[in-house]
Amino acid sequence: MRLQKFLVTLAVLWSMAVILLGAYTRLTDAGLGCPDWPGCYGFLQVPQHDAHRELAEARFPDRPLEADKAWNEMIHRYFAGGLGLLILALLINGWRLRQRRLPMVLSSLVLFQAALGMWTVTLALHPVVVMGHLLGGFALLSLLAVHWWQQQPRPVWQISQTMKLMFWPVLLVVLGQIALGGWTSANYAALSCIQLPLCEAGWADRLNFDEAFSLHLGYDSYEFGVMSLNARATVHVMHRVWAMVTALVVVGYLWMLWRQGVALLRQLSLLIGLLLLVQIGLGIANVALHLPLVNAIAHNFVAANLLMCLVCSGYLLHRSKESVYAKNSAVTTNCQQSVA
Repeated sequence: MRLQKFLVTLAVLWSMAVILLGAYTRLTDAGLGCPDWPGCYGFLQVPQHDAHRELAEARFPDRPLEADKAWNEMIHRYFAGGLGLLILALLINGWRLRQRRLPMVLSSLVLFQAALGMWTVTLALHPVVVMGHLLGGFALLSLLAVHWWQQQPRPVWQISQTMKLMFWPVLLVVLGQIALGGWTSANYAALSCIQLPLCEAGWADRLNFDEAFSLHLGYDSYEFGVMSLNARATVHVMHRVWAMVTALVVVGYLWMLWRQGVALLRQLSLLIGLLLLVQIGLGIANVALHLPLVNAIAHNFVAANLLMCLVCSGYLLHRSKESVYAKNSAVTTNCQQSVA
């Protein structure tokens, strides 16, 4: 059990590093820094010697080698591969401990993530694949965090069924906002609106939902986007509008979570609230400062942690059990009332 706790803690931290590196790769336009997969220009690392560079240029004449971007992509791949090995270790050790279900889900998800990583390159940054890869990474982090909580003693408290049910629509709202953020990034729409609160004057007349949420099939490459400016602005506006909805929904959920009167849930609600405030501030800064790299990476990273904490809150709500003391107290109270 101690080994599993160590492995899952390391995996959570490693997953966070992979998310940071993935955001850095995407935001530095290094997603096609290596035009093949899993290697780079046919090598296991970025070509360094002159002979290797010449061979790389000959293999991919339409994609000149940019060493900085290639290294960004390969380091991300190395870390992602390391995460895959960690999850394999979790599966092997979990099988021994009879903790099999979630490690199997994690193993399947990391394999699918690897496939999405390959399709990101082979389909030349198709927005659906890029967005899916982002969501998959966030899902991995959240499920690893759930597995971490599985190694802890089961909480003992009373939670209303309404509170448990409340979690699921809130999760869907937050996932929708993250997907819109991924769609905004994948379609290079982050700077299509540079004024607050929604967009430049007359934005409502330029909305184009048909193009904004089209799959855009048939392009040779999606690097730097294929949408018109109006379609990108539409995506950006919807991301901002849904952010407002998400903030209101999450605040309502946190209020209900606080009212449960459980110390751990209250601490978690404070953490989620803090992450929400930071995320809103980072989103505003992205617009006001025209998407500085560090700020944009932080916006991605905080979103991942916000989802992780939200999922953990839902897990704790559903995993809790009523204490024996609470049951006995309820029985005693009923008996006293009957006697009276």
